Parts: sequence; structure tokens; C-alpha cells
Amino acid sequence: MFQEILQQKKPEILRRWIDLVLDTYPADTKKFLKSQKNRFSNPVGAAISEGLEGLLDRLLEGEGLEAASTFLDRIIRIRAVQDFSPSKAIAFVPQLKGIVRELTSSHRKRGEFSMEELFDFETRVDRLSLMAFDTFMACREKLYEIRANELRNRTARLLRKTNLFYELQDESG
Repeated sequence: MFQEILQQKKPEILRRWIDLVLDTYPADTKKFLKSQKNRFSNPVGAAISEGLEGLLDRLLEGEGLEAASTFLDRIIRIRAVQDFSPSKAIAFVPQLKGIVRELTSSHRKRGEFSMEELFDFETRVDRLSLMAFDTFMACREKLYEIRANELRNRTARLLRKTNLFYELQDESG
């Protein structure tokens, strides 16, 4: 029964979840991300909306979360290159539990689903949160690696330009 309630509430859950993610951006950015629907002029907004919808679909299916990784990756890659701390970047995942609890509270009070069903859903959300953290950290690690390589290459080019690179090689060689 819980799955049926979630399916009925899916459009509202998704709308609130998207709003929650967009609220983490400055007002002007949020306004643009919300209003511009063209995926070519607003690839970030499109990736967030499509990613959240895909994540919600996978969570509602109740199957393994491996299929959710593609959608999660889209969102987390964007947030990893932006100026978010790890906790702020992935906070949207566990916040889904609050949205679902709020939208299903009247059904819960009427006994239309068991707490076990809610806990099962929340456990999947918790696992998704851990996946989000791992994905975020892998993206940040890759970014730092790219920056370090770029700095090393830039320094080597500068040393070559000033002929210090060759003098340093001769001294060590």
C-alpha cells in the first residue's frame, strides 16, 4: 500500500525535492534554473530535474539502487565542481525522507501503511545517501588530481621557458 501512496504522491514529492535542491543556490541562479526549461540553455537545471526524477523512480521501484547510480552521478558531478561542502552537496538525498513523511503523514495516521514499509523506504534513501557521498568524494578527488597535474605541467613549462628546468636536470643528473 505504501508504494501505491508514493506513486500517487510522486509529482508532489518530485516538485518539492527539486525545489529543495534549487533552494541551495543563490536567488538569481535558482530563478534561472527554475524558469529556463530548455535543456540546452539550462543544462544544469535539466540534469538536476531529470536526475531527481530518475532517483525517485528507482527508489519507488524498491529494487537495488545500482540503477540509481547514473542519475545520482549526474547531480553529484555538478555539485562537486561547485562550491558546496560534502554535507551540503549531498544533503538533498536524506532530506527526501522529510518530504515523504510530511506528504504521507495523514495516510500513516489512518493506518494505510505500516511503519516497516516507511522504514524500508528510508533505509533505501540512507543507502542512496552513502552512494552520494562516495560519488562526491570520487569526483572531488579527480578534480584535485586534475588541478595538481595542471599545476605541475604549468610549472614545468615555466621552468623550461626560463631554462631553469634544464639547469636543474643537469645538477641532479
